[in-house]
Parts: sequence; structure tokens; C-alpha cells
Amino acid sequence: MKFKEVAIVQSSEKGNLFETLKPSVFERDPAAENLVINLYPDISYQEIFGFGGAFTETSAYQFSRMSAETQGKIIKAYFDPVEGLGYNLCRTHIHSCDFSCSRYTYVEDEDKELKTFSIARDQKYILPFIKAAKKIAGDALWLFASPWSPPGWMKSNGDMCHGGRLLDEYYETWAEYFVRYFQEYKKEGIPFFGLTVQNEAIAWQTWESCVYTAKEEAVFVHNYLKPALNAAGLGDIKVMIWDHNKERVYERARDSFAVPGAKDDIWGVAFHWYSGAHFDALSMAHDAFPDKPLLLTEFSVGAAHGETSIGPHTSWKGMEAYANELIGDFNNYMAAETIWNLLVDETGGPYHDRTGGSRAQIVVNPDKDEIYIEPTYYAIGHFSRFVKRGAKRIGTSSFTQNVGVTAFKNPDGGVVAVALNRGEEALKLRLRMEEITAPVELPEHSLTTFVIPA
Repeated sequence: MKFKEVAIVQSSEKGNLFETLKPSVFERDPAAENLVINLYPDISYQEIFGFGGAFTETSAYQFSRMSAETQGKIIKAYFDPVEGLGYNLCRTHIHSCDFSCSRYTYVEDEDKELKTFSIARDQKYILPFIKAAKKIAGDALWLFASPWSPPGWMKSNGDMCHGGRLLDEYYETWAEYFVRYFQEYKKEGIPFFGLTVQNEAIAWQTWESCVYTAKEEAVFVHNYLKPALNAAGLGDIKVMIWDHNKERVYERARDSFAVPGAKDDIWGVAFHWYSGAHFDALSMAHDAFPDKPLLLTEFSVGAAHGETSIGPHTSWKGMEAYANELIGDFNNYMAAETIWNLLVDETGGPYHDRTGGSRAQIVVNPDKDEIYIEPTYYAIGHFSRFVKRGAKRIGTSSFTQNVGVTAFKNPDGGVVAVALNRGEEALKLRLRMEEITAPVELPEHSLTTFVIPA
């Protein structure tokens, strides 16, 4: 009997990034014990929708500053499903966010009837970037949109920034604002998969922000937003709530879904990673509401994850932080992930109304027309290059807490496993499926993807 080969792609702190190694081969080994990673393809969990990043105005502005040749390299690096990351689930913002070049809205002040509504600002940078991506990704690229704040005149504090809440008298107007946004983008040939009601729904920020209670968010969806989308023929756009740190993901879901009718209108729950691991919170949310997908809609590595707070570049620490996050989230029912900015320059921006920039997987130098592929790019690639839309997470177990592992069965029946060795020692171990095993090696501080064909 001929057993399957295991293709191996590996990155390590002391070695190369995303290196293709010599395949291993499964052999019959029914007595294997110790130093084993188990894979159980017959046990399946959540379906995976995709991977991606954010088409912020910051990223789109930087894209516009590059030559046509370099733009092509960027698009290929992110969206090519064979040679790039294969991004297929991306986010953008409804008017400005902190990673826009400045504050802006789509209407003039006090225009309650939205007569002045225009996406002309987005047509300058954001739409060309999205359209360039769609040329290579096609209909496989799903988009969702998030607002950071309603226009200031709709809010209790009269300001797009510094928190505040949406005034009751503008719930209907704000819902219609969403509708107009999607209609105008549709005219540009850009349909949307979904939306989140509010970015970081309890955050008071110096930049665009707006605060909702769980009940307010659900009431807005059920009484205003979903009816407006349905009336406009946009009822297939999927609505997600929360869009904030996962430490509160369970109680926000619980309290929003408790509003009569809201559970039928809310498709899923979005979350961020900025306040710690809290992986168990995802499992609690899933166990309480197993039909509601959980999506990681924003994360970006920083000083809290071991990276210096100066400059946009990343290191192995950031790569390991990303891999640890994705393994923990997937193993607790995450269905998709979308990282933050697709592009920043050496300043980490541009940005506004905040004191510092952000990191991205590709950093650009427009003056030199150069791009820098960051280590964290490959952290995402260890997952997104191999795990296809429609995959199901499968059962796994690891012999040590120093080795985190998650695994998936693709729609074609192939199995993908990703293992992170967080420890200081290199390990020789075996991948095991029932009575067959394959010998593999995990260097200290390494990330490895194993691909087992159907």
C-alpha cells in the first residue's frame, strides 16, 4: 500500500520564512505514542469563509502612489490564490476612520434627507484599489463595510470623534445612509457580502467613534437597518454586531440576541483581539449561539505583542503572535479573519486624530517605489494559502502546550494542519491519523504548515 506524502512549508525565527521542505511520507505505525500530533478528519467543526485585510483610505492612498508595476506586485502578493495570500474576505469603512487621510462624510451637515450623498471621496483612492483586487480575485472576493461613526450632527456629542451615541431621531436616517452607501458602490460594480453595525461599539476614541449598548445595537438592526436593507432589495447583506474585543463577545451576543426579533436579523458576531487572548469567550458565544458565525474583523500587532512601538515593521515576535491568535481563534470556532490595513508607509500611516500609526503585512516606500514584505505576511500565508473557503476545521490534539495546532479539511478532501512551536527546543515528532504516521520536525520558535492531499 502506498501512503500519502505530506507537503511541508516552514518558517522559523532562526531559519527561513515560508520555505518549502522535502515532503514526509505516512507509514503504517499503529503503536505510535508520545511526541505525536493527532489529526481527526472525521470530526468536523465550523466552516471557514476566508481571509483578508482592510481597504482603508490609508492603504488605498499608498497604493495610488506606487507605479503600475509595483501595484501589480501588491495585488498579486495579496490576492493571487496560488502565488499570493489568496485573500477573499476584505473590509472597508463607511466614510472616514482613523486610517483615512482626514475626516470626511458622504453628505453635507444637517442633510437629513441625504440629498447631497456622494461617494466621490472613495472614488479617488478606495474604489480603484478594490477594483484592482477584483481583477485577480473576481467574485471570490467578498467585502464587508464598517462605520466608525455617524456624521457628528447625528450624535449626542455633535462630533464624529470622542464617542457619543446616535440620537434616537436619526436611527432611520442612519439606516438609509447604509442603504445609499451600498447602492452607490453597486453602481461601481462592487457588491457587498456583509456589514458590521459599528466599529468597536463601546470605545471612546480620539478618532471617529460611537457607543452603542447591546440593546441599542440590536434595536437599530431590527427596527431600522434590516428593514431599510430589505426595502432596497439588499436583504442578502449579512449583518454582524459588536466588532470589538472578544473579552465581551459572549455577553454582547447574549444581550443583543435577547431583543425580540434581533436574532433573526443578525447573521454573525464580529470581534477584535486588542485586549488579550480570551479564546474561551469565543467558545462560550458559539455554544450559546451555534448558528451565528464568529469573525475576527480587525487585528494589528503592536507593543503589547512584543513588537517595538516605533516604526511599521514587524519581526518574528509579531509573526508568532499572529499564528498563536489564529490557532486559538480557529480552535474556538472562528469562521474567518480580516486583518487591519493592507498597506502603510514607513510612518505607519497616514492617519489622523491619533498619536501613532499601524503595521501592515506590506510596507511601502512610495519615494523609492519599493515594497517590504513583512514576516507577519507569511504568518497569514501559512493559513490563507492552503485553507480554502468552505473548509471545515477538524479535530486535533497535541502532546505539549508548547505546540499549538489547528487543522482543516478542504472541500476537495485534502487536509491542512498548522503547528506553532512556541518553545525553545527543536522537536522531532509524528503526525498521526489513526494507524498511520509521518515523521516531521519543528524547529524552536517555528510555524509549519502540513498539506495532505485528498
